[in-house]
Amino acid sequence: MRTVDIIQKKKEGKAHTKEEIDFLINGLMDGTVEDYQMSSWLMAVCFQGLNEDETAYMTEAFVKSGEILDFSDISNTVADKHSTGGVGDKVTIVLIPLLASLGVKCAKLSGRGLGYTGGTVDKLESIPNFKCALKDEEFREQIQNIGAAISAQTPNLTPADGKIYALRDVTATVDNKSLICASVVSKKIASGADIIVLDVKYGSGAFIKTKEEARELADLMIKTGAKLDRKIEAVISSMEQPLGTHIGNSLEIIESIEFLKGEYNQDLYEIVLEIAAHTLILANLAKDFSEAEKMVNDAVKSGSALKKLEEIIKAQGGNPECIHDYTLFNIGKNKLEIKAENEGYISKLDALNIAKACKLLGAGRDKKSDSIDFGAGCILNKKIADKVQKGEILCTLFYNTVKEDKINEALDYAAASFEYSLSKPEIKSVVYK
Repeated sequence: MRTVDIIQKKKEGKAHTKEEIDFLINGLMDGTVEDYQMSSWLMAVCFQGLNEDETAYMTEAFVKSGEILDFSDISNTVADKHSTGGVGDKVTIVLIPLLASLGVKCAKLSGRGLGYTGGTVDKLESIPNFKCALKDEEFREQIQNIGAAISAQTPNLTPADGKIYALRDVTATVDNKSLICASVVSKKIASGADIIVLDVKYGSGAFIKTKEEARELADLMIKTGAKLDRKIEAVISSMEQPLGTHIGNSLEIIESIEFLKGEYNQDLYEIVLEIAAHTLILANLAKDFSEAEKMVNDAVKSGSALKKLEEIIKAQGGNPECIHDYTLFNIGKNKLEIKAENEGYISKLDALNIAKACKLLGAGRDKKSDSIDFGAGCILNKKIADKVQKGEILCTLFYNTVKEDKINEALDYAAASFEYSLSKPEIKSVVYK
């Protein structure tokens, strides 16, 4: 079997056998398949696609490339959640401590930024000294002791996905449904979760652009999970505008802390509640949505969810004082304001343009070796359906050291993100299905 023949086969739109998928993934791991060959195959997949069986083969190969955690001696209801990626998506940072404070054991494996979407690992590493690279035993021990851990992919868990994840980010092969599915589902299976709830996002700021495509991806992940003996549920949510008001690594951690202090934007609350409720019901801790909603609100109001976040930060080496002192975060020392050009209502807030602006200022990567400026980002003062006066501040961009041409380009993207109307547009639910 030769790698070039497998690439050629997919280029011609033919289906792979399990043996061919295993050959590719195993070869990537042992060095017999080069990065440039895998990149070529990934591009062929983006053009020709993978069928349901191929997707399941790839998912299984990712899982078998490393260890599979088992928490059955700790709990038979260990939960994990994953998002397909969005702009300003800090749901994990809010959700995990919230669920853990309500008695759900949470084993969360997260990734770094991919394309224009931010990564939970990058966000958490903006907390002073926070350690995401947990060893398997550390991950397990923390879940047992405090009920939750959020870890980057370790060398032992789905290492093949880790290699391919980094390649996809820099080869424009991010937005294929099968590749997204295999990456997400493999991590969930390897992390040992019994309860898996996925947040499948669509819109300008997501890899999936339409509701219909999001439904197709959700169905594919559910079917892939079933083929590998895992039950998966999915929430489909909109990413037409950024989630919440803060975009960028340090800024999103601050907004997450504010949420757990009881100060939150409605759309962020809505998706957190939806995923939390599904998880609590699956864990048999709530009988219905109404009971779950009360539990979530009580956990925030009582401060128990915030206390759990503090425990997680401390357990993973971070400075828990950042919960009370935001000056401990790197926030861009320079800022630029985007002001309204017209009077009226915000009718559109393009999430992708905001993400591009933040990336230009240093919040994202162009290649996998790039470092990230934790202080770069944006705070939105206005969102869709908000009334504005001409000259009013729409958003503020933050940055540290950036070339002038990139600053100007970022300003252009941010200004182009906003559109206006004379009448107030309908406020749509962020949760579609």
